[in-house]
Amino acid sequence: MRAVTWQKPGDVSVEDVPDPVLQAPGDAIVRITSTAICGSDLHLYEVLGPYMTAGDVLGHEAMGIVEQVGPGVTRVRPGDRVVVPFNISCGECWMCTRGLQSQCETTQVTDQGMGAALFGFSKLYGQVPGGQAEYLRVPHADYGLITVGADLPDERYLFLSDILPTAWQGVMYADVPEGGTLAVLGLGPVGQFAARIGVHRGYRVFAIDPVPERRAMAARHGVEVFDEGPEGIEAIKEATAGRGPDAVVDAVGMEAHGSPIARTAHQIVGHLPKAAGRKAMETVGVDRLAALHTSIELVRRGGTVSLSGVYGGTASPMPLLTMFDKQIQFRMGQCNVRSWTEDLLPLVEDAADPLGVTDLVTHRLPLEEASAAYALFQKKHDGCIKVVLEPSRR
Repeated sequence: MRAVTWQKPGDVSVEDVPDPVLQAPGDAIVRITSTAICGSDLHLYEVLGPYMTAGDVLGHEAMGIVEQVGPGVTRVRPGDRVVVPFNISCGECWMCTRGLQSQCETTQVTDQGMGAALFGFSKLYGQVPGGQAEYLRVPHADYGLITVGADLPDERYLFLSDILPTAWQGVMYADVPEGGTLAVLGLGPVGQFAARIGVHRGYRVFAIDPVPERRAMAARHGVEVFDEGPEGIEAIKEATAGRGPDAVVDAVGMEAHGSPIARTAHQIVGHLPKAAGRKAMETVGVDRLAALHTSIELVRRGGTVSLSGVYGGTASPMPLLTMFDKQIQFRMGQCNVRSWTEDLLPLVEDAADPLGVTDLVTHRLPLEEASAAYALFQKKHDGCIKVVLEPSRR
């Protein structure tokens, strides 16, 4: 089959790789109809190179049609249309039964000291082949796969795989009071959905992003948008009686754009020999922390900062005096996708499209054009906000 493979930092290519096969009774093989490029894929594209191996199949946002199931699979069957959550969870362990599927004890990558295995996401998370491919093997298929209807287009459902539940969890963790205020930093795909979810839930939502096209998209959904810089911060504080919003969702994470020092650190770590690069990631602060520090500055005293953006350094400095003095609460973590499915499925199927899932994709390309698509998304050229790859399109 054809699949998007990581080759080296800043270089992915579409190659012939072996077709996936059933390896356990609970496996299913899914023929992929749509698969998206996520901001987290850009971390693999650049800074997480020390944890990647040339030929790794990328992708953790996918959906398609079940082609084959193992003898232990009873809930899904060939022909079912399904969405594949990005984390691989069993549904039966202590963590899964408490809604912490991202910490699944059955699939935890214990040799790396990490949580549940993820599709297409480096040695840190199990090195499981991902969904930017023609076919995908899905372990624990009975629990993991989300069965959806046949009538609506893929883009109604595709984002249930990651970014929509990630944004939903980010807003839930923000714990905004009824009728309260929420600020979202970063209007990439997760930030777009977090802001729209806030509006849907009746909050007054502010958002900050340096890219005009992203601000314009969010504004279409009732979000009050601001450019990056002190003027936006001051405007949000003024709109909240000088206190700051009740909660802030940081949807930026370790992205280094706009920070030459952090970008250089990412590039150095990404190109170090693998052992040295891993050591640097595990012991050195390499993240761009501007968004996180802005969240701490902006949120009101006694408010909540919810981290949806991914951070990778383990020695990143934090303003603990300010955090303590302002009595800030923090919530964070990989999304527990299956915990939110029942909340989100009616919303994506609603004819009114209250979360605007049909207003996110800016580029649809054949799988064969993945290399160009990664570069387009990484550089934010041509107004690129979200890319979907279609394996069947030539």
